[in-house]
Amino acid sequence: MRASRLISLVLLLQSRETMTAAELARELEVSERTVYRDVEALSAAGVPVYADQGRHGGYRLVGGYRTRLTGLSREEAEALFLSGLPGPAGEMGLGGAVASAGLKVLAALPASLRDAPARAAQRFHLDAPGWFQEAGPPPLLRELARAVWEDEVVELRYRKDREVVRTVEPYGLVLKNGIWYLVARVDGRPRTYRAERVTAVRPTGDRFERDESFDLAAHWREQAAAFVRSMLGGEVTVRLSPAGMRGLRWAVEQYAAERAAEAAGPPDERGWVVTTLPVESVAVAFSELLRLGPEVEVLEPPELRARMAGAAARLAALYG
Repeated sequence: MRASRLISLVLLLQSRETMTAAELARELEVSERTVYRDVEALSAAGVPVYADQGRHGGYRLVGGYRTRLTGLSREEAEALFLSGLPGPAGEMGLGGAVASAGLKVLAALPASLRDAPARAAQRFHLDAPGWFQEAGPPPLLRELARAVWEDEVVELRYRKDREVVRTVEPYGLVLKNGIWYLVARVDGRPRTYRAERVTAVRPTGDRFERDESFDLAAHWREQAAAFVRSMLGGEVTVRLSPAGMRGLRWAVEQYAAERAAEAAGPPDERGWVVTTLPVESVAVAFSELLRLGPEVEVLEPPELRARMAGAAARLAALYG
Protein backbone atom coordinates (compact mmCIF):
# COMPACT_ATOMS: atom_id res chain seq x y z
CA MET A 1 0.00 0.00 0.00
CA ARG A 2 2.73 2.45 0.99
CA ALA A 3 4.90 1.55 -2.02
CA SER A 4 2.00 2.36 -4.34
CA ARG A 5 1.48 5.69 -2.55
CA LEU A 6 5.17 6.61 -2.85
CA ILE A 7 5.07 5.95 -6.60
CA SER A 8 1.92 8.06 -6.87
CA LEU A 9 3.61 10.89 -4.99
CA VAL A 10 6.59 10.87 -7.37
CA LEU A 11 4.32 10.78 -10.43
CA LEU A 12 2.28 13.71 -9.08
CA LEU A 13 5.42 15.82 -8.64
CA GLN A 14 6.65 14.69 -12.04
CA SER A 15 3.46 15.86 -13.74
CA ARG A 16 2.77 19.06 -11.76
CA GLU A 17 6.30 20.26 -10.95
CA THR A 18 5.50 21.83 -7.55
CA MET A 19 2.86 20.83 -5.00
CA THR A 20 2.31 21.74 -1.37
CA ALA A 21 1.97 19.14 1.35
CA ALA A 22 -1.74 20.00 1.62
CA GLU A 23 -2.26 19.46 -2.11
CA LEU A 24 -0.42 16.13 -2.02
CA ALA A 25 -2.43 15.05 1.01
CA ARG A 26 -5.71 15.78 -0.80
CA GLU A 27 -4.63 13.89 -3.93
CA LEU A 28 -3.34 10.88 -2.01
CA GLU A 29 -6.17 10.97 0.57
CA VAL A 30 -3.78 10.92 3.53
CA SER A 31 -2.77 13.37 6.24
CA GLU A 32 -0.07 16.02 5.77
CA ARG A 33 1.99 14.24 8.42
CA THR A 34 1.95 11.12 6.23
CA VAL A 35 3.14 13.21 3.27
CA TYR A 36 6.08 14.51 5.34
CA ARG A 37 7.06 10.93 6.25
CA ASP A 38 6.72 9.75 2.64
CA VAL A 39 8.92 12.60 1.36
CA GLU A 40 11.59 11.68 3.93
CA ALA A 41 11.42 8.05 2.79
CA LEU A 42 11.82 9.07 -0.86
CA SER A 43 14.80 11.27 -0.05
CA ALA A 44 16.42 8.41 1.90
CA ALA A 45 15.89 6.16 -1.13
CA GLY A 46 17.73 8.62 -3.39
CA VAL A 47 14.79 10.36 -5.08
CA PRO A 48 15.76 14.08 -5.32
CA VAL A 49 12.71 15.69 -3.67
CA TYR A 50 13.37 19.31 -2.70
CA ALA A 51 11.24 21.49 -0.41
CA ASP A 52 10.86 25.16 -1.43
CA GLN A 53 10.23 27.36 1.59
CA GLY A 54 7.98 30.41 1.75
CA ARG A 55 4.44 31.42 0.89
CA HIS A 56 4.52 29.90 -2.61
CA GLY A 57 6.71 26.97 -1.66
CA GLY A 58 6.12 23.27 -1.94
CA TYR A 59 7.78 20.04 -2.96
CA ARG A 60 9.41 19.48 -6.37
CA LEU A 61 11.78 17.08 -8.09
CA VAL A 62 15.29 18.42 -8.71
CA GLY A 63 17.11 18.37 -12.03
CA GLY A 64 14.30 17.15 -14.25
CA TYR A 65 14.18 13.80 -12.46
CA ARG A 66 11.90 11.30 -14.24
CA THR A 67 10.82 7.83 -13.26
CA ARG A 68 9.96 5.00 -15.61
CA LEU A 69 6.59 3.27 -15.22
CA THR A 70 8.08 0.19 -13.59
CA GLY A 71 5.69 0.45 -10.66
CA LEU A 72 2.63 -0.51 -12.72
CA SER A 73 0.89 -3.77 -11.90
CA ARG A 74 -0.45 -5.95 -14.73
CA GLU A 75 -4.02 -4.89 -13.93
CA GLU A 76 -3.05 -1.20 -14.02
CA ALA A 77 -1.18 -1.56 -17.32
CA GLU A 78 -4.09 -3.37 -19.00
CA ALA A 79 -6.61 -0.84 -17.66
CA LEU A 80 -4.43 1.99 -18.99
CA PHE A 81 -4.79 0.70 -22.55
CA LEU A 82 -8.57 0.54 -22.14
CA SER A 83 -8.78 4.25 -21.40
CA GLY A 84 -7.64 5.65 -24.76
CA LEU A 85 -11.02 5.30 -26.52
CA PRO A 86 -9.39 5.48 -29.98
CA GLY A 87 -12.70 5.75 -31.84
CA PRO A 88 -13.98 8.96 -30.18
CA ALA A 89 -10.45 10.37 -30.00
CA GLY A 90 -10.04 9.80 -33.72
CA GLU A 91 -13.32 11.59 -34.43
CA MET A 92 -11.92 14.65 -32.63
CA GLY A 93 -8.72 14.50 -34.66
CA LEU A 94 -6.65 13.04 -31.81
CA GLY A 95 -6.18 9.52 -33.15
CA GLY A 96 -2.50 10.14 -33.94
CA ALA A 97 -1.84 11.63 -30.51
CA VAL A 98 -3.48 8.65 -28.75
CA ALA A 99 -1.48 6.18 -30.82
CA SER A 100 1.77 8.07 -30.16
CA ALA A 101 1.08 8.24 -26.42
CA GLY A 102 0.33 4.53 -26.38
CA LEU A 103 3.66 3.75 -28.02
CA LYS A 104 5.52 5.90 -25.49
CA VAL A 105 3.78 4.22 -22.55
CA LEU A 106 4.48 0.82 -24.11
CA ALA A 107 8.17 1.68 -24.47
CA ALA A 108 8.33 2.65 -20.79
CA LEU A 109 6.80 -0.61 -19.58
CA PRO A 110 8.98 -3.49 -18.45
CA ALA A 111 9.18 -6.47 -20.84
CA SER A 112 6.89 -8.58 -18.65
CA LEU A 113 3.98 -6.15 -19.25
CA ARG A 114 4.40 -5.40 -22.95
CA ASP A 115 1.55 -7.73 -23.88
CA ALA A 116 -0.90 -5.51 -21.95
CA PRO A 117 -2.35 -3.64 -24.98
CA ALA A 118 -2.88 -6.86 -26.92
CA ARG A 119 -4.57 -8.57 -23.97
CA ALA A 120 -6.88 -5.59 -23.41
CA ALA A 121 -7.78 -5.29 -27.12
CA GLN A 122 -8.58 -9.01 -27.33
CA ARG A 123 -11.00 -8.78 -24.43
CA PHE A 124 -12.72 -5.37 -24.59
CA HIS A 125 -14.06 -3.12 -27.33
CA LEU A 126 -16.08 0.09 -27.01
CA ASP A 127 -18.83 0.58 -29.62
CA ALA A 128 -20.30 3.93 -28.55
CA PRO A 129 -23.07 4.55 -31.15
CA GLY A 130 -26.52 3.13 -30.48
CA TRP A 131 -28.12 0.54 -32.74
CA PHE A 132 -29.59 1.74 -36.04
CA GLN A 133 -27.69 5.02 -35.87
CA GLU A 134 -25.12 6.37 -38.28
CA ALA A 135 -21.72 6.16 -36.64
CA GLY A 136 -20.14 9.08 -38.52
CA PRO A 137 -19.01 12.09 -36.44
CA PRO A 138 -20.52 15.58 -36.88
CA PRO A 139 -18.80 17.43 -39.73
CA LEU A 140 -17.44 20.23 -37.50
CA LEU A 141 -16.41 18.08 -34.52
CA ARG A 142 -12.68 18.64 -35.03
CA GLU A 143 -13.15 22.41 -35.11
CA LEU A 144 -15.17 22.25 -31.90
CA ALA A 145 -12.55 20.03 -30.23
CA ARG A 146 -9.78 22.44 -31.21
CA ALA A 147 -11.70 25.35 -29.67
CA VAL A 148 -12.26 23.34 -26.48
CA TRP A 149 -8.56 22.48 -26.18
CA GLU A 150 -7.44 26.05 -26.82
CA ASP A 151 -10.06 27.79 -24.64
CA GLU A 152 -10.98 29.94 -27.63
CA VAL A 153 -14.19 31.95 -27.90
CA VAL A 154 -16.01 30.96 -31.11
CA GLU A 155 -19.08 32.07 -33.00
CA LEU A 156 -21.46 29.20 -33.72
CA ARG A 157 -24.19 28.91 -36.29
CA TYR A 158 -26.70 26.49 -34.81
CA ARG A 159 -29.72 24.96 -36.48
CA LYS A 160 -32.73 23.96 -34.37
CA ASP A 161 -36.19 25.29 -35.27
CA ARG A 162 -34.32 28.03 -37.11
CA GLU A 163 -30.68 28.95 -37.54
CA VAL A 164 -29.23 31.19 -34.86
CA VAL A 165 -25.80 32.67 -34.17
CA ARG A 166 -24.23 32.42 -30.71
CA THR A 167 -20.86 33.55 -29.35
CA VAL A 168 -19.81 30.86 -26.90
CA GLU A 169 -17.01 29.75 -24.60
CA PRO A 170 -16.60 26.01 -25.42
CA TYR A 171 -15.97 24.15 -22.18
CA GLY A 172 -16.22 20.51 -23.21
CA LEU A 173 -17.52 17.77 -25.49
CA VAL A 174 -19.66 14.82 -24.36
CA LEU A 175 -20.37 11.61 -26.30
CA LYS A 176 -23.73 10.08 -25.34
CA ASN A 177 -25.13 7.03 -27.19
CA GLY A 178 -23.13 7.89 -30.29
CA ILE A 179 -24.24 11.55 -30.28
CA TRP A 180 -21.77 14.37 -29.57
CA TYR A 181 -22.80 17.39 -27.47
CA LEU A 182 -20.96 20.66 -26.88
CA VAL A 183 -21.14 22.18 -23.39
CA ALA A 184 -20.42 25.91 -23.66
CA ARG A 185 -20.92 29.07 -21.64
CA VAL A 186 -23.08 31.82 -23.08
CA ASP A 187 -23.32 35.06 -21.09
CA GLY A 188 -21.81 33.26 -18.10
CA ARG A 189 -24.26 30.35 -18.10
CA PRO A 190 -23.61 26.78 -19.33
CA ARG A 191 -25.64 25.68 -22.36
CA THR A 192 -25.72 22.39 -24.26
CA TYR A 193 -25.66 22.13 -28.06
CA ARG A 194 -26.02 19.03 -30.21
CA ALA A 195 -22.82 19.05 -32.27
CA GLU A 196 -24.39 17.75 -35.48
CA ARG A 197 -26.66 20.83 -35.56
CA VAL A 198 -23.68 23.21 -35.62
CA THR A 199 -23.43 24.45 -39.21
CA ALA A 200 -20.45 26.82 -38.84
CA VAL A 201 -17.66 27.52 -36.35
CA ARG A 202 -15.84 30.87 -36.62
CA PRO A 203 -12.87 31.46 -34.28
CA THR A 204 -12.91 34.97 -32.82
CA GLY A 205 -9.24 34.98 -31.83
CA ASP A 206 -10.15 35.70 -28.20
CA ARG A 207 -9.36 33.37 -25.31
CA PHE A 208 -11.59 32.92 -22.27
CA GLU A 209 -10.60 32.34 -18.66
CA ARG A 210 -11.74 28.82 -17.80
CA ASP A 211 -13.47 28.30 -14.46
CA GLU A 212 -11.23 25.60 -13.00
CA SER A 213 -13.95 24.55 -10.55
CA PHE A 214 -16.25 23.53 -13.42
CA ASP A 215 -16.68 19.72 -13.43
CA LEU A 216 -17.82 18.60 -16.87
CA ALA A 217 -18.84 15.08 -15.80
CA ALA A 218 -20.82 16.33 -12.79
CA HIS A 219 -22.47 19.05 -14.88
CA TRP A 220 -23.52 16.51 -17.51
CA ARG A 221 -24.99 14.15 -14.90
CA GLU A 222 -27.01 16.98 -13.37
CA GLN A 223 -28.25 18.25 -16.74
CA ALA A 224 -29.18 14.77 -17.95
CA ALA A 225 -31.13 14.06 -14.76
CA ALA A 226 -32.86 17.45 -14.89
CA PHE A 227 -33.81 16.88 -18.54
CA VAL A 228 -35.42 13.54 -17.77
CA ARG A 229 -37.28 14.96 -14.75
CA SER A 230 -38.62 17.90 -16.78
CA MET A 231 -39.66 15.59 -19.62
CA LEU A 232 -41.59 13.28 -17.29
CA GLY A 233 -44.10 15.82 -16.02
CA GLY A 234 -47.14 13.50 -15.85
CA GLU A 235 -48.04 10.50 -13.75
CA VAL A 236 -50.12 7.32 -14.16
CA THR A 237 -51.20 4.62 -11.70
CA VAL A 238 -50.59 1.01 -12.73
CA ARG A 239 -50.69 -2.56 -11.42
CA LEU A 240 -47.68 -4.63 -12.37
CA SER A 241 -47.02 -8.36 -12.19
CA PRO A 242 -43.61 -9.55 -11.01
CA ALA A 243 -42.64 -9.99 -14.69
CA GLY A 244 -44.01 -6.53 -15.47
CA MET A 245 -41.98 -4.98 -12.66
CA ARG A 246 -38.83 -6.65 -13.96
CA GLY A 247 -39.56 -5.58 -17.53
CA LEU A 248 -40.41 -1.98 -16.67
CA ARG A 249 -36.79 -0.86 -16.94
CA TRP A 250 -36.77 -1.94 -20.60
CA ALA A 251 -40.04 -0.20 -21.42
CA VAL A 252 -39.58 3.25 -19.87
CA GLU A 253 -36.81 5.69 -18.93
CA GLN A 254 -34.54 4.47 -16.13
CA TYR A 255 -35.51 7.42 -13.93
CA ALA A 256 -39.23 6.53 -14.32
CA ALA A 257 -38.59 2.85 -13.54
CA GLU A 258 -36.63 3.76 -10.39
CA ARG A 259 -39.37 6.12 -9.15
CA ALA A 260 -42.01 3.44 -9.81
CA ALA A 261 -40.00 0.89 -7.82
CA GLU A 262 -39.71 3.32 -4.89
CA ALA A 263 -43.46 4.07 -4.93
CA ALA A 264 -44.61 0.45 -5.22
CA GLY A 265 -47.01 -0.80 -2.53
CA PRO A 266 -46.95 -4.26 -0.95
CA PRO A 267 -47.53 -7.19 -3.34
CA ASP A 268 -50.89 -8.98 -3.34
CA GLU A 269 -51.31 -12.77 -3.15
CA ARG A 270 -50.26 -13.09 -6.81
CA GLY A 271 -47.25 -10.80 -6.41
CA TRP A 272 -48.80 -7.84 -8.26
CA VAL A 273 -48.07 -4.34 -6.95
CA VAL A 274 -49.73 -0.94 -7.42
CA THR A 275 -47.44 2.01 -8.11
CA THR A 276 -47.27 5.44 -9.73
CA LEU A 277 -45.18 5.89 -12.85
CA PRO A 278 -43.80 9.24 -14.12
CA VAL A 279 -44.63 9.70 -17.82
CA GLU A 280 -44.11 12.28 -20.54
CA SER A 281 -47.73 12.16 -21.77
CA VAL A 282 -50.69 9.80 -22.11
CA ALA A 283 -49.73 9.09 -25.73
CA VAL A 284 -46.13 8.18 -24.84
CA ALA A 285 -47.25 6.14 -21.82
CA PHE A 286 -49.66 4.19 -24.08
CA SER A 287 -46.87 3.18 -26.48
CA GLU A 288 -44.46 2.32 -23.64
CA LEU A 289 -46.86 0.29 -21.50
CA LEU A 290 -48.12 -1.71 -24.48
CA ARG A 291 -44.68 -3.31 -24.52
CA LEU A 292 -45.49 -5.02 -21.23
CA GLY A 293 -48.61 -6.69 -22.65
CA PRO A 294 -50.68 -8.56 -20.03
CA GLU A 295 -48.11 -7.85 -17.29
CA VAL A 296 -49.52 -4.36 -16.63
CA GLU A 297 -52.98 -2.93 -15.85
CA VAL A 298 -53.55 0.83 -16.05
CA LEU A 299 -55.74 2.10 -13.21
CA GLU A 300 -55.51 5.88 -13.77
CA PRO A 301 -56.13 8.07 -15.70
CA PRO A 302 -59.37 6.81 -17.31
CA GLU A 303 -58.28 8.06 -20.75
CA LEU A 304 -55.19 5.86 -20.76
CA ARG A 305 -57.08 2.89 -19.31
CA ALA A 306 -59.63 3.18 -22.12
CA ARG A 307 -56.89 3.29 -24.76
CA MET A 308 -55.21 0.21 -23.29
CA ALA A 309 -58.57 -1.62 -23.17
CA GLY A 310 -59.22 -0.70 -26.80
CA ALA A 311 -55.82 -2.03 -27.84
CA ALA A 312 -56.42 -5.24 -25.87
CA ALA A 313 -59.80 -5.71 -27.60
CA ARG A 314 -58.24 -5.26 -31.03
CA LEU A 315 -55.53 -7.77 -30.18
CA ALA A 316 -58.13 -10.26 -28.96
CA ALA A 317 -60.04 -9.83 -32.21
CA LEU A 318 -56.88 -10.42 -34.24
CA TYR A 319 -55.86 -13.55 -32.35
CA GLY A 320 -59.28 -14.81 -31.28
